[in-house]
Amino acid sequence: MGRLVCIANWSEGRNNETVHALREALTWHPVSVHYAEGDWDHNRTVTAFSGEMQHVAEALMNLCDLAFARIDMRSHRGVHPRIGALDVCPFVILQDSVPVHEAKAFVADIAEKISKEYKLPIFLYELSETGRHAADLPSLRKGQYEGLFERRLQPDFGPAHPNPKLGASVFGLRDWLIAMNLNLAAWTTAEAVKIAAIIRSMRTADPRFAGVRALGFPLKSRGISQVSMNLTMPDKTPVDPIIDWVKDLASDLGTKVSETELVGVIHRRHVRTATQLAFVGSQILE
Repeated sequence: MGRLVCIANWSEGRNNETVHALREALTWHPVSVHYAEGDWDHNRTVTAFSGEMQHVAEALMNLCDLAFARIDMRSHRGVHPRIGALDVCPFVILQDSVPVHEAKAFVADIAEKISKEYKLPIFLYELSETGRHAADLPSLRKGQYEGLFERRLQPDFGPAHPNPKLGASVFGLRDWLIAMNLNLAAWTTAEAVKIAAIIRSMRTADPRFAGVRALGFPLKSRGISQVSMNLTMPDKTPVDPIIDWVKDLASDLGTKVSETELVGVIHRRHVRTATQLAFVGSQILE
């Protein structure tokens, strides 16, 4: 059977018992755990694990049972955009071990099962998108959880209205991307917001930023701010030149990049151009 990596993003990062329980639950399954970290300010936990498709499905269902019993979106607050308890759940094929059409069918099947089990609207995106709605994550998240109640939904699975407790979720097969955070020493958010806005404005004009999504966030618990980015075309947009550019602009704005962080996983072919990005070996996949 083919092998996939699942990068499930949960809307809980402040309850240490829940974060620990998510980590612990992954050890119950024959999957490789690459990342399982919560963040207080984002109020979000990212879990990245890989294995044979059936084992990945079983682990994800287990995590849903655990997380959905604990997360209530009606009281959720955090700086990161989100629409549901399991906000987004992408899958990536490992080592061309399964044909794309089979992986897409697997993702649709697990999304349908979770949707039925929890009466949860689920949207398919990226390579799994079916034409019923927008295919990109920022568009699907527009208005966030609260905005779901202002319109009739057109999910691929589940009801046309949000689950009051769990919101909605986005599932899909996608290509490799790099999710990274650059933390600034500045305690104000203005610098991070400005840097992120400039990056977004340069996506079509400057090849260094092709496919780069960026947002600026305050990390109030740590007294710093953050430029959070997704590099959706990492074969065309290497990490190091982006970090160098942010460092230079941050300096011009009177601050500096104090630390970097890879969120989730990175493909080995992208490591050589990400020498300034902090990560551990378990996050590197083939």
